[in-house]
Amino acid sequence: MIRMAHIVETYAADLIAQYGLLPGQLAALNAFRNCRSSMSPKMQLVCDDCQAQGFLPHSCGHRSCPHCQAHESQRWIDQQMQRLIPGNYFMVTFTLPAQLRALVWHKQRVMYDLITRCAWETVNTFSRNDKKLRGATGAVTVLHTHNRRLDFHPHVHLLMPAAAFDQKKRRWRNKDGGYLFNHKALAKVFRARMLDGIRQAGLKQPGAYPAEWVVDCKAVGTGAKALVYLGRYLYRGVIQEKDILSCDKGRVTFRYQNGQSKQTETRTLSGVAFLRLILQHILPKGYRRARNFGFLHPNSKLVQLVQLVKRVVIAPPKPRPPIRCKCCGGAMKIIRTRIKTRINRLRTTVSERETVM
Repeated sequence: MIRMAHIVETYAADLIAQYGLLPGQLAALNAFRNCRSSMSPKMQLVCDDCQAQGFLPHSCGHRSCPHCQAHESQRWIDQQMQRLIPGNYFMVTFTLPAQLRALVWHKQRVMYDLITRCAWETVNTFSRNDKKLRGATGAVTVLHTHNRRLDFHPHVHLLMPAAAFDQKKRRWRNKDGGYLFNHKALAKVFRARMLDGIRQAGLKQPGAYPAEWVVDCKAVGTGAKALVYLGRYLYRGVIQEKDILSCDKGRVTFRYQNGQSKQTETRTLSGVAFLRLILQHILPKGYRRARNFGFLHPNSKLVQLVQLVKRVVIAPPKPRPPIRCKCCGGAMKIIRTRIKTRINRLRTTVSERETVM
């Protein structure tokens, strides 16, 4: 398996020299490079059984690092699983046309928020107007910025139940069957909301864009498998290290699954181009990729009532797997953390202004 740290160590200097980096991208590179390495801070451990002591490097904790954050990803999935309600779930995917991608890239924080908000408002409006639902719904939204080839392709997934709550009549309604909303009608309303939002934000629209946008709406059963899919890319970046096949002679090859043929394909880029491809998916600092809306919001009293009806027992967060002693196999206890080591950070001449963020 090729580690991301090795690729960063090999090609980061050339990347910085050719293109320069934004502060957030530089911070990500430093995190990838030092994750669980000799340059990262150490933690001191002691075995409860044999009293043996040792040191282990910390993980970087960066949400886009493919080498760590597995526990956080699983914890998010477990939390969302507990909020699932009885009924059919649907995955609704809103995609921006290619003509708007440049605007999204240069105004990431504004546009990412606009995509997510317009997608939620669209499905909630359809839920209120639907003859069978006639009420407010709920959804889990996850923003993705990439396609399977890792190109810049911003879109948002909404996982929502075919259910709604009528606040006035205090009634809960479900919609049966494998049909939720018309995808073409969803696309029209989403398009209108996005263009209006761009105007209100004072941003310049592209000169041309298609009259028809793309929205996909498909049934996903209970929603459990869809949550696992969404959680896969929530914390661990856009590529797993096991999918990086080679790093040799200035080139990096990775594999991906073709969305149409379902066949595994490979893509080979220069090391610099590969790192640049990865870094374009680093989100602005503090921006939340996943959000909950409507009655699926953590503070919603309605979802708490549904869980009570289902007799759902909210399990406490699962602890991290214990670190085992190399001598006796017993569980080791952390007695000291963040023991500093000397770190040679990557440098860049780029201005500290967050021009993209």
